[in-house]
Amino acid sequence: MNKGAKIGVSVIAAAVLVGGGYGAYALVSGDGSGGAAAKKPRTVVAEPPSQELAASGAKAFLDAWGKGDLFAAAKLTDDPDKAQAALQAFQSNVKPSAVHLTVGGPTTAPSPAASKSASAPASSSASASASATGSPAPTGVLESFKASLEFAETGTPWNYDGVLGVVKMSDGTAAVHWAPSVIHPKLDADETISIKPLYAAPSTVTDRKGRPLAAYASLAGLLGKLKGAAPQGGDPADAGSGVVISAANASGGKGADEKLFTIKEPKPVPNLKLTIDADLQAAAEQEVAATGKPSSLVAVEPSSGNILAYAFSPSTGQNRAFSGATAPGSTMKVITSAALLEAGLTPTSPMPCPETTMVTGKSISNDEPGAHPDYTLTDAFVNSCNTSFIEKGKDVLKPGSLPTIAKDVFGLGLVWQTGLSNFDTDIPTEGNMAGAASEFIGQGKVRTNPLGMASVAATVQSGVFRQPILVPGMEQKKAARNLSPEVLGSLQSLMVQTVRSGTAAAVKPALPAGSGAKTGTAEVDNSTDANSWFTAYSGNLAVAAEVQGGGHGATAAGPAVSKVLRVGNK
Repeated sequence: MNKGAKIGVSVIAAAVLVGGGYGAYALVSGDGSGGAAAKKPRTVVAEPPSQELAASGAKAFLDAWGKGDLFAAAKLTDDPDKAQAALQAFQSNVKPSAVHLTVGGPTTAPSPAASKSASAPASSSASASASATGSPAPTGVLESFKASLEFAETGTPWNYDGVLGVVKMSDGTAAVHWAPSVIHPKLDADETISIKPLYAAPSTVTDRKGRPLAAYASLAGLLGKLKGAAPQGGDPADAGSGVVISAANASGGKGADEKLFTIKEPKPVPNLKLTIDADLQAAAEQEVAATGKPSSLVAVEPSSGNILAYAFSPSTGQNRAFSGATAPGSTMKVITSAALLEAGLTPTSPMPCPETTMVTGKSISNDEPGAHPDYTLTDAFVNSCNTSFIEKGKDVLKPGSLPTIAKDVFGLGLVWQTGLSNFDTDIPTEGNMAGAASEFIGQGKVRTNPLGMASVAATVQSGVFRQPILVPGMEQKKAARNLSPEVLGSLQSLMVQTVRSGTAAAVKPALPAGSGAKTGTAEVDNSTDANSWFTAYSGNLAVAAEVQGGGHGATAAGPAVSKVLRVGNK
C-alpha cells in the first residue's frame, strides 16, 4: 500500500518567509448579512505582524490542528482550501492517533524546504521588494514549533521541529502562510508524504554450512534472484512487515524515498542456507576458468539431490550448467547401457565393435581405428565404441526405449524446479530406428547440460533418482521406478571399470579410488572441434562437466571433474 498524498501545491513551496512574490490571498470577512457588497476581501499585507500577534496566530493554528479541527486550522492560514486538503490528506494517510503541537518562539532559521522556495514572502528582517507582479513583497515573522505524533502501533512518538511563517492580514489579524513545509520541514511542492510497508533486509544467503557466497561469480544470478524475491510492496498490515513514514517525489521522479519515521520495525528474516558447499563451489569456479574455453560444471549429492556446486565460464555469459542445451556425446551411453541391460544383456554379452557403421546415410566410426569383433558390453562401454552401441541398439531396442528409460528411471524429461531456471533434458522419441540410433551415442536430437548428466551419475551411484535442488526442502520430482539391483550393479561395474582400464583411466589427475565415470566426445554441426564431456561419481558426490571445443572427454572435462571429486563431499 502506498497512500501518498500530495502536500501543498507547486505555487506555494515553503512555510516560511524567505523571499519571492506577494500572493494576493483573499479571504472574506463579515457576518454573512447584507449580500455580496457587504463582504470585504481579507488579504495579506506587506507589513509584518508584531511578535505578539505572530505568536498568537501560530498558537491558534497549532491548537486547532492538534485538536483535529482541520477546518478551523485551515481558516487560520492565508490559503484555507489548499491547507484543509493537505491537512486532511496527512491525517487520513499517516493516521496518527494523537497530534501534539507547541509553539517554540521566534526563529530566523527557515525550514529545509523553504530554502528551495521562490514564492514565500520575505522575513521580517528583510526589506520589502517588488514581486514578479509588481506588488510589494510582504514581510512576516518565523515561528518555530515542536510536533509530537503518536501511533497505535508503537509507544515511541514521532518528534520533529517545524517552522511557520506568519503574515499580517488586511483585517489586522495574523495568518499562517501556507506551504507543504508547514506539515513537515522537509516537504516541498514536489513531494508527497506517505505510509509504506517496511521489510527487513533480504536474508543473508549462505552455503549449507553458513558461509557467505557473494564472492562466487557463477552464483551472482542466483543471489540476485533471491534478493529480488524479497517483498517489495503490499499492505503495511501484512504479517512480518514494518511501517514507515517517508517522503517521495510526487511526480514519480528518480531518487530513493526519504524515511522520516519508522512506526513499526519489521520482523527479522533468518539467513537462507542453500545446498551449495563453498569448498566445492570454489573448486568448480577455478576448474571451469582453467579450461580457457566456454565450459560448465555441476556437482550433486546423490543421497539427497542437493546441488553442491555449479559454475560456468565466462561467468558473465549464459549459465551453461543449467541452461545449456547440447548433445552430451558418449556420456549418454550410461542410459543406453541401462536400456540394453534391461533388455536382457549382461556385462559379458557379446557386443562386436565394427570399424564403421551407417546411420541415416552417414558413416559413423570410433575414436580408435580398427574393428573389435570380440568385444563384450563391458569392452564397448569402457572403450566407448560407437558402432557397438548403434548396432546392438538397433537389434534389441525400440525407437522409444531410450527416452522412456531416461524419464522413468533417471528423471530426464520431467519438469524440474531447481530454484533457478534450467533447461530440462530433451530426448525425442524418433519414428524409426535410423533416427534413434544417433541418440544411443548421445548425438542426433538429444539435448542436455551438466545438470542433467551430473544427475545421471548420481542416480547410478545411489540407485534412486533424486531431482537436483538448490534450496533445502524444495519439492523434488520423483521417477516412476528404479533399476533392479542386478541391472544397477552391472551399470555401476561398467562405470568403475571405465576408470580402472577404460577411457577415463587417462584423466590427470586420476579420479579417486572407487570412482565410476563415463567420457563423452560430442560432434557439433559447423564446429571443427568436438565438445568434451565427462560425468562421474565418487562416494556421495557426482559431478559432470562440458567444455566447448575441448575435444576428447578425458582431455578437458575429465580433469575438471576429477579435481572437484578430489575435494570431496565433507
